[in-house]
Amino acid sequence: MLVRIISAAIGIVFLLLFIIVGGLPLEAVTLLISLIGIYELYKAVSGKIKPVHFAGFLLNIFYFIFVIMSDKTEYFDLIFISMILVIMTVLVLLHKTNTILDGAITVLGFFYVTVMMSLICRLRDFSIIFTWLPFIFAFASDTGAYFIGSAIGKHKLTPELSPHKSVEGAIGGVVTAAVLSSIYAFVCYKYYGLAPEFIWILAIAGAVGSVFGQLGDLAASSIKRQVGIKDYGKIMPGHGGVMDRFDSVLFTMPFVYIIMCIFS
Repeated sequence: MLVRIISAAIGIVFLLLFIIVGGLPLEAVTLLISLIGIYELYKAVSGKIKPVHFAGFLLNIFYFIFVIMSDKTEYFDLIFISMILVIMTVLVLLHKTNTILDGAITVLGFFYVTVMMSLICRLRDFSIIFTWLPFIFAFASDTGAYFIGSAIGKHKLTPELSPHKSVEGAIGGVVTAAVLSSIYAFVCYKYYGLAPEFIWILAIAGAVGSVFGQLGDLAASSIKRQVGIKDYGKIMPGHGGVMDRFDSVLFTMPFVYIIMCIFS
């Protein structure tokens, strides 16, 4: 637990720094994190990095350079179609070692990790207030679920996917996320001019966001169970890899992005 706390504290400091600065530094570090994330996913599912996966790495880089950093969304179709052609060509030329599953996970990794992760840059461009919400929803939910589940958890939530998660913990995560989100909204109302009705809106959004976060956690656990690994990586002591730490955020990020689109 001490290692987890120290590792999380260091990660939070860097998170605060890059989100506050925004712009190119945030985009660059998000690109790096997404590259590590798809590397972990590809290696977990395919057993090792294969030639077809490099199409995913290139797609990741081109997507950030031309779509996120340059905001030229019209290039997305061209980049994606080109990478599909590359993937299918590799599957033909190296069919003995690169399977259709490898090609499919290459595409899935791009949308599941890269596109989802890149939404933090879009949220930051819109409003720094919205940028913190995916992390508040996910981390508050994780923390509440862990401590409440450890204290009073008796009924297993999904024992076949995550044997330590309980129904009581899941409910605790929802309540914790709702409470902390409403506190965050109140602070933003008092000091940053957020409309008062957002206190209730974000309390509800926090509860729903917690559900999305827990689904993200279980989705990542489902993949790990199917491929027989405990963690995706070891880059964060006490937490595992990027996919282990950001699995919940990958689901809360698009949820907040949808909220942003509705209220913008």
